[in-house]
Amino acid sequence: MTSTVVDPITSTIDIRAVAPRERHALIFTRFDALQPGQALQLVSDHDPQPLRHQLEDRSYGQFEWTYLEAGPDLWRVQIGKPAAAANGTTRPVGDSCCSGGACCG
Repeated sequence: MTSTVVDPITSTIDIRAVAPRERHALIFTRFDALQPGQALQLVSDHDPQPLRHQLEDRSYGQFEWTYLEAGPDLWRVQIGKPAAAANGTTRPVGDSCCSGGACCG
């Protein structure tokens, strides 16, 4: 996959020094502030896959996730906004916990 992030890293967040209950809110705030083509680097003591799933739910098709280092003691992930981010991208039907809402109503 070819990256469309132009400015490799605009900031680094070392979440090992952040209280667990504050981590995702901080990351989302920093991610939302990125301009297309910019990225942030996340440093963690665990694989941040749950964060990736949350980003997919809230920003589907509007971010790039690249492991720079993958454990076992340290993970570094580059999270970027593609330079040509698709505005208004929606999740494909059936690609959610509720299969497009079939079980929710």
